[in-house]
Amino acid sequence: MSLGDEYLKVVQDSFYSTKELGEKAISQLTEDDIHWVFNEASNSVAVIVKHLSGNMLSRWSDFLTSDGEKTSRNRDDEFEDDISSKQALLSIWEKGWNTLFNTLKDLGDQDLLKVIYIRREAHTVLEAIERQQAHYASHIGQIVFIGKQLKGEHWKSLSIPKGKSEEYLQQKLNRDQQK
Repeated sequence: MSLGDEYLKVVQDSFYSTKELGEKAISQLTEDDIHWVFNEASNSVAVIVKHLSGNMLSRWSDFLTSDGEKTSRNRDDEFEDDISSKQALLSIWEKGWNTLFNTLKDLGDQDLLKVIYIRREAHTVLEAIERQQAHYASHIGQIVFIGKQLKGEHWKSLSIPKGKSEEYLQQKLNRDQQK
């Protein structure tokens, strides 16, 4: 396996982890929770998901052959909270992620240094992947933060809970010794 192919595998795993983190957060939210906003300058989880999906559809469709900012994209519309239900939200979510993963699986080592365009700005494929990973991770972090604020003490930690690091390490050590 080449270094480029290994990179693409690592990137896909990273995007899957990011997606999974978002799904675990969203699963803890109610229909009302997905529409909650802190203030008028804030976005709801529904809006963040709609924006992520719109970005993914634009960036990852015809990835190697057309500008990543498609003329068909209405970015401003992504910031209107018109998602009718959590089920609709998850459908929009999957559409975006499926587009991303279908494109990534078709890329190879030979594609990483090709030049693509986003808003007429040149990027290597490698740069574009890194740009999108950072963008998506920041929005997933927003979703997790909103969930924590809304659920308070009822939030189920998505990583090692506060004050539980030693317990986690001991459990991991015990599992490793049992293998």
